[in-house]
Amino acid sequence: MTNTQTRKADHLRICLEDDVQFRNRTNGLDRYRFDHSCLPELDLSEVDLSCQFLNQTLNAPLLISSMTGGTERAKMINCRLARAAQQHGLAMGVGSQRIAVENPDVAHTFAVRSLAPDAMLFANLGAVQLNYTYGVEQCLRVVDILKADALILHLNPLQECIQPNGDTKFRGLLNKIEQLCQQIDVPVIAKEVGNGISTAMATKLIDAGVRAIDVAGAGGTSWAKVESQRAENNLQRKLGKTFADWGISTADCIVQIRQQYADLPLIASGGLRNGIEVAKAIALGADLAGLAFPFLQAASESEAALDELIELLIAEIKTVLFCTGNASLTELARSQSLIKIG
Repeated sequence: MTNTQTRKADHLRICLEDDVQFRNRTNGLDRYRFDHSCLPELDLSEVDLSCQFLNQTLNAPLLISSMTGGTERAKMINCRLARAAQQHGLAMGVGSQRIAVENPDVAHTFAVRSLAPDAMLFANLGAVQLNYTYGVEQCLRVVDILKADALILHLNPLQECIQPNGDTKFRGLLNKIEQLCQQIDVPVIAKEVGNGISTAMATKLIDAGVRAIDVAGAGGTSWAKVESQRAENNLQRKLGKTFADWGISTADCIVQIRQQYADLPLIASGGLRNGIEVAKAIALGADLAGLAFPFLQAASESEAALDELIELLIAEIKTVLFCTGNASLTELARSQSLIKIG
């Protein structure tokens, strides 16, 4: 197993088996509650969760967020997730495909298009790799592996700081992202990995040509904690613990970016754990809500567990809309149903 494969296997194991969630910070959605409507004046059967994202229609505003790839266990998980995305009409991202560029023999662990011919699929590379010899060719390669509808460039400076031998050359990266956006023929989505994207950073990325933002705010899995668990020395271990709760909460990211950009395709992820939180994110202005850890847990268990999770999430979102008197996600976003309480 290569160093990168070992790292991917470690990430999967640590996320599933160890306590690497934010503890002293929430995703910020607990500061909001819905105003209950005892007489919604609609039938539950009328509630429609379909939505548009980057000109594609989804059955529900759910993104199976980027997680894994590169190992046989990761392949099993990606295949289960892809089948679920196809069955339920959801969007899906895969984990960083850098390993597939380095070692084409593991590209098959990401190649799930045959299992999800109609699903919206997102390829994924670390943006910082553009400062480490990567360019349009490598980006097109990972898009082709997945036959992807868009390319996620993930931004993870904190994780790279703590990760053993992390890639920390971020100078000049924005210009590289701009060049890529001009040359690639699929939309580019900028995504953090759990520490959030501020409005100022969103502005720079949008000006560079990025088509959508996934805020991936603080409040869920802490990659500082994950890398602290993998640390090779005491300094790295302590550094990861110090920064375990670093970042901008998911709710703050959504509100601030949506206030600045009314029409930007916006994904809320970072610590979302149920359909009420998904609905809160939509009400705050997100177009899609991304979940990773809950899907990872379920997919690791069985396809049946994964289907049960998705059916529950959809039922929870529908119940929120019904009990707030909103027949669609657009109505929910325009309503005054969500109240700030803290």
